[in-house]
Amino acid sequence: MTQSDAIRKLFQSVAAGHLSPEAAFEQLQLPKAEATTAYEEVGGFAKIDHQRTRRTGFPEVIWGQDKTAGQIIEIMKVMEPLHPVVMATRVDGQKGADIQAALPQTTYFERARICAIQSLQQISRQPGNLSILTAGTADLPVAEEAAVTAELCGFQVTRLWDVGVAGIHRLLSNRHVIDNSDVLIVAAGMEGALPSVVAGLAQCPVIAVPTSIGYGASFQGLAPLLTMLNSCATGIGVVNIDNGFGAAILAGQILRTAARVQNDPS
Repeated sequence: MTQSDAIRKLFQSVAAGHLSPEAAFEQLQLPKAEATTAYEEVGGFAKIDHQRTRRTGFPEVIWGQDKTAGQIIEIMKVMEPLHPVVMATRVDGQKGADIQAALPQTTYFERARICAIQSLQQISRQPGNLSILTAGTADLPVAEEAAVTAELCGFQVTRLWDVGVAGIHRLLSNRHVIDNSDVLIVAAGMEGALPSVVAGLAQCPVIAVPTSIGYGASFQGLAPLLTMLNSCATGIGVVNIDNGFGAAILAGQILRTAARVQNDPS
């Protein structure tokens, strides 16, 4: 059942007297799993959660890595009329080209591996200053996934690349970036020490992202993950290995919550 069919069915139930206008309004408005408009089926392979923005503040995002280009295209077609931003993550170059051929309005962010349809006029600007740091150049794909995700969600992003602890003067010469940030995302592979150093300098939350960069003993990101989880610096939260997207959404929730608390007259 499509969303249009579900709405039509609601109206028919009201007209027939089987459902009160108040109950119909509740089903249209409230983010309940049991509401008939909670999701829309696409091609027998996906169910689009149109109400996620209302519940969480951020729209549903398509995981592109294990979907075909055709599946991503069909999902994007359904989502585009109802959402100012439609985004698919972990989209490789070939899938990105196929999607753009079918949907020329899409933008492919090659380094971030994100394919998006964006209406810049409809993207709401969000409060706060978000900065994203990397230990090395090899961490850029994960960091750019975080940066592009945050920008598509309306956040202002400052990028600071290649400031790892092997040359810590590079970080210290950019101390103003840390001082001016409201949330910091720090991506690092190898031993993953950079988030601990940054957290020792920062007066804001630090979100650590371990990356699968390093020699064999880094175990594809497990070593930096454990380093970050065992950090003696306070104020650090850690997301999963290579999860730039998750780090960006967490940072966004922190900034939006801080703005809501600040504006609450109580």
